[in-house]
Amino acid sequence: MGPAGFHGCLRTGILLSVVLLTTWIPPMAVQSTGPADLLSNTPSGRASLVKPTLSVSKNTVVELRDMVTFYCHTDADNVTIHWTSNNFPLASNERVKLSVDHKNLTILVVQREDLGSYQCEVRKGFEGQSSDAVLLNVNYGPDPVAIKLDSGVEAGDVVEVLEGQAVNFRVETQSRPASDHTWYLPTDSIQPPTTGTFTIQAVSKEHEGMYRCLVSNSVTQLSRLGVVKVQVLEKLTAPSIELPILPLVENVTSVSLTCKTSHQEASVQWFLRGQPLWPSDRLTLSSQNRTLIIHGLQRDDTGPYECEVWNWGSRARSAPLRLAINYGPDRVDITPGSASGEASTIQAMLNSSLTLHCRADSNPDARYHWTHEHSSAVHTGEQLSIEALSWEHEGIYSCTASNLITGLAQSTSVLVKVVGPPSSSLSPGAIAGIVMGILAAIALVIGLAYFLYIQKDRWTRKRPASDTTLRTTTQGPPESRCNDSMAVMSGAWDSRGLAPDKPKTVYDNKPKPQWKAIGKKVLPSASPEHDYERQLPSVAPEGSRKPLPPTPTPEQPLVPPVSTRNPESNYEKLTNPNLSLYCKINPSA
Repeated sequence: MGPAGFHGCLRTGILLSVVLLTTWIPPMAVQSTGPADLLSNTPSGRASLVKPTLSVSKNTVVELRDMVTFYCHTDADNVTIHWTSNNFPLASNERVKLSVDHKNLTILVVQREDLGSYQCEVRKGFEGQSSDAVLLNVNYGPDPVAIKLDSGVEAGDVVEVLEGQAVNFRVETQSRPASDHTWYLPTDSIQPPTTGTFTIQAVSKEHEGMYRCLVSNSVTQLSRLGVVKVQVLEKLTAPSIELPILPLVENVTSVSLTCKTSHQEASVQWFLRGQPLWPSDRLTLSSQNRTLIIHGLQRDDTGPYECEVWNWGSRARSAPLRLAINYGPDRVDITPGSASGEASTIQAMLNSSLTLHCRADSNPDARYHWTHEHSSAVHTGEQLSIEALSWEHEGIYSCTASNLITGLAQSTSVLVKVVGPPSSSLSPGAIAGIVMGILAAIALVIGLAYFLYIQKDRWTRKRPASDTTLRTTTQGPPESRCNDSMAVMSGAWDSRGLAPDKPKTVYDNKPKPQWKAIGKKVLPSASPEHDYERQLPSVAPEGSRKPLPPTPTPEQPLVPPVSTRNPESNYEKLTNPNLSLYCKINPSA
């Protein structure tokens, strides 16, 4: 059997022993009391493996520039060698190469991840020994440089910082060993080598510009330059809103509002009633939002309006602005006193006071003037007061409201009626009218009386002489005839021409002569039965006759009843002056 066959059989036996060890583990007592060392796989008394030593070609290398080789020294034969890096098994790859006997480990191109501790381990059978660790230092960098600010502003090639703030520049890069930093300011001044930070306590517009930081590694002999552009944002102050001086009239004018600010680079935002304002049919914004145009002003476009300037660092808003929009006057109302609502007709008592109010919605407040249809006087003011109403105050009152700014005017009218009894203090004209009316009435009465008197006189003259005396052929005592005559002369008859309470005669149904009502006499009669009929009154009642009373019996007297006049009067004046008959009145009757 040759050497190769021998070594193959040896390897096979070793592997078989390892398998047996993993499949069968003796009890702990057996392991502790066994006379032989199973891991050494050698008889007792035979020498064990010697600890190997590890060396390296260079302990400090430069990334991507140097190559390094590790050597594992051992005197044992027929051993196997294993490599670890940072306690992890290390296998060969395109950058890491092992020699045939695994005693040499070569890293062709060193990288920063190769930094760390390295060890080699030799094994023979069940026995193994590891070398001491060897540290490999890898220098690298600096990597590409990034300059950032601690002010919270977003990093980038261009950063914005707020005026007056403290700004801390910080360089971010990877380098081993630590690199040096040199700052180049916008003023071309050079700061001495410092660490990776640079601070400006209060930045201003003079600090704007390009900031450069040169990062150098003295070991790797490499340098990197970081660059950042700084823009200093002004601390914004509150803007103001500028508007034209011309008066603003509803539905007539358009207005342009300009946001005035000294910060030309700041953005502008408009607000209406605290809410962001966006363009619409009646609202137009300029290209940079500096000017707001309102077309066709309406009375509810008063605002308030605000404009805000802002940048990434701060904001500032103007004071609210309200627009004075002139409008009206609108509908005019006349109300009495302090009442509300329109009044078309007002009634007021005579001699009472009356106050009329004229109102109209207008901006500025409208001017009012009053007129009366029966007067040329003009009263100005919102209120028209009348202390004591008279009949002359009746009529239509008109109120006109006008606005000098808009040039518009509106008017309305109200009818005032005076009611109540006439006043005792009449005007001379009223008194004269009343007197004339009374005189005319008196003249009319006198004329009518005169006419009646003339007619009566003419009728009396035309009567025959035989009718000028009153015949009294009625039989009976004088007191009875006197009572009949008194009834005839005094005219005490009922509605049918009969004396009250006296029964009607049987001759009452006969037709009576049509006599006139003035100066009629009772005609003489041939028989006593007709005396009562001759004593009828001269005027018959108008209208239809009432039903006749029952015919009197012979026992009933045909005389008028006893007079009911005051018994204290002994005599009574005759109503007919043409009669010269006087009768004595029996008081006891």
